[in-house]
Amino acid sequence: MWHVLVLAGLFEIAWAIGLSYSDGFTNPRASIATVIALAISMFLLARAVQELPVGTAYAVWTGIGAVGTATLGVVLFDEPATLARAGFIGLIVVGIVGLHAVSGGH
Repeated sequence: MWHVLVLAGLFEIAWAIGLSYSDGFTNPRASIATVIALAISMFLLARAVQELPVGTAYAVWTGIGAVGTATLGVVLFDEPATLARAGFIGLIVVGIVGLHAVSGGH
C-alpha cells in the first residue's frame, strides 16, 4: 500500500502547485486540473489508510507534498533556494524515510 501512498503524495504536489496556476480559481483549466488532482490525492490517501496507520500515512503524504511543493516552488516560481531551506527539506525526507522504515514498509 506504500506505492499508493506515494502516488497520493505526488498528486498532492500536483494540486498544491495547481493552486498557484489556478490564480485563485479564476483560471478555469488550471482550477479543474487542481480539483481533479486533489480528489485523486484524497482518494488514494483514503485507500492507503485502509492498510497503513492513519498517522503514519498522513505524515508521509504531507511530507511528500511538502518536499515536492517546496522543491517545485524553487524551480517554477523562483522561490529562494538557500542552504537552510534545502537542509530543512532534507529533514522532512529523513522523517518520511524513517516512518517508512519503522512501519515495516515495503
